[in-house]
Amino acid sequence: MAKQQLCSRRHMLHTSALNVGSIAAAWFANRAVTADDSQNNAPVKPELEPRTFDLQPKQSPQPATARAMISMFMLGGPSQIDLFDPKPELIKRNGQNFSGDLKFDNPAQASREIMGPAWKFHRFGKCGMELSELLPNLGGIADDITLIRSMHSGANNHVPANYAMTTGNPVSGRATLGSWLLSQLGCETQDLPAYVALTDPRGLPLLGSENWNNGKLPSIYQGTVVRPTTPRIFNLDPPKHLAGSPQKRQLAFLKRVNEAYSDAHPNETDLEARIASYDLAARMQLAAKEAFDISKETAATHKLYGIDQKQTQDYGTRCLIARRLVERGVRFVQIFCNGQVWDHHGSILTALPQRCQEIDRPAAALVADLKQRGLLDSTIVHWGGEMGRLPVIQFREGFSKRDKVGRDHNTYGFSMWVAGGGFKAGHVHGATDEFSHYAVEGVVHHYDWLATVLNRFGIDHKQLQFRIGPRNIRLVENDDARVVTELFA
Repeated sequence: MAKQQLCSRRHMLHTSALNVGSIAAAWFANRAVTADDSQNNAPVKPELEPRTFDLQPKQSPQPATARAMISMFMLGGPSQIDLFDPKPELIKRNGQNFSGDLKFDNPAQASREIMGPAWKFHRFGKCGMELSELLPNLGGIADDITLIRSMHSGANNHVPANYAMTTGNPVSGRATLGSWLLSQLGCETQDLPAYVALTDPRGLPLLGSENWNNGKLPSIYQGTVVRPTTPRIFNLDPPKHLAGSPQKRQLAFLKRVNEAYSDAHPNETDLEARIASYDLAARMQLAAKEAFDISKETAATHKLYGIDQKQTQDYGTRCLIARRLVERGVRFVQIFCNGQVWDHHGSILTALPQRCQEIDRPAAALVADLKQRGLLDSTIVHWGGEMGRLPVIQFREGFSKRDKVGRDHNTYGFSMWVAGGGFKAGHVHGATDEFSHYAVEGVVHHYDWLATVLNRFGIDHKQLQFRIGPRNIRLVENDDARVVTELFA
């Protein structure tokens, strides 16, 4: 019997499917991982103990000015030209041809006819902040807010712009700001969801659940969407035959089964999150019903939020619930509109006033109410969208009347406002050019904004990272990101 020959190194390389390429590919992959770890200053080390994740409150790494945040996210792109950023040149040149550089999202429907603001601006508060007449209630709290007129993301469509503003990068599958905050700070209450999304009864926002996504962070840090009408959370009350001790015995048995299964399947974060959600559901039977019940609030409070008026009733209710949640220790609350209702490509002259009438009073009431309760200093209140609008008319096909015109997207210079949590009061930051198209002074990029919010919670955006296998993921990946200290009180 002939002696079997061992495969030589040369023969193996010659007969492999990709020849030397397969070896080179592995070598390049190893270099990529090494480079990534070098960049993050985190060499690969084996984990000797399994990691565990929970929502217990944790001390912030650095001194913090904020403990909670409420974000009123206006998907679609509110027009900074008509609401926040008065430009005399636009009024002067209304109807003329725009000769400068324009970044259209939809060139097929574009025009270069300048459209100045359709509403007057007035000065509000002791600070003299200029705001549109469409926002009289916001004007009433002008001395409590910082208005940022120089936002920039450059992702000139709703989906990537939304991702950029909330996850730090214009791509899908990444964890939102709220999830990152939970991963670092946990939550002050264990009887309510730590991260709550309050949606509109008319429908979910654009991208749906991706707005409160945990990405690659453990599932326990995902946001909890709450129903837009009562009951806000289904099945909080047990069936009559299970109420009391039968339910307690059933939950104890279920806990033993889950723990046994978890011991047999360690490091399954989805399983751990589901078990934690069962425990939370039991605790919420009392806490959640009380937190979402606004009936015990005074008539004056209902009136403040506009709950006594049909047009502001829904948004006012959700703003009041948001205040009640942070008052009870919830870390992060988002209040959404349906779809992308601020996306006024057409009929802006009628649609924009409607949106403002729904939201202006409740949003201002939220800031005023937090302030009178001593909560504003420790709560960041944010109002803004993922983009603004262009200074020229956009026509849809068949629209010939002036009242049917709108504005295209603009992510190169737009506005939003923030209050509380260590931000300045009665302050205007940054500026756009004379046509409110490009941010030119005090530019705040989307990654600067996220770094700045993290700072208020006592978190260094450069140090914030989470290891997934051989790599670190981060909320703020741009090396040029800065904390905008000019916004701080």
